[in-house]
Amino acid sequence: MRGLKKANKPWPMPSQPNQLKFIMITIEQIKELRDRTGISITQCQKALEEANGDLNQALAFLKTKGAEIADKKSARELHAGLVSAYVHSNGQLGALVQIHTETDFVAKNSDFKNLADDLAMHVVAMNPAGEAELLAQPFVKDPTLTIDDLVKNHIQKFGERIEIARFARLDTNN
Repeated sequence: MRGLKKANKPWPMPSQPNQLKFIMITIEQIKELRDRTGISITQCQKALEEANGDLNQALAFLKTKGAEIADKKSARELHAGLVSAYVHSNGQLGALVQIHTETDFVAKNSDFKNLADDLAMHVVAMNPAGEAELLAQPFVKDPTLTIDDLVKNHIQKFGERIEIARFARLDTNN
């Protein structure tokens, strides 16, 4: 065979029999993680591989990764956003929430709009005193997430910085 040389060294062998371990990640696992997070298929697959197929560990990995991504994007300028309103069914409570992002492409996305709507509903339900309290509160639709986690998940999903610019809660009883 022309051009092929005989290898001087044998193929590397594991020092322990179980060192080479292949994890089978199924499409169903990736789909479930993607459905729960909304994050890209590639990121879900990487998280499952890092977690050796464990869904809870993959969620924790994505949460950590999301925080890292949010920190990297924190210096970017925000040029777009939207305002969302929520009025409680009794008509006596309401909230306005203004959130910003980097581009109008993300600001016009339905998931971004849903985030703003969810934040407005949360403000009505939980009545935070300020932004720091809002970010620390458990999300009313999913108490396993804080509002800060929810925003960081969307930063990871869109790849852009997102910030809650301001919010106001209105109550006819006050």
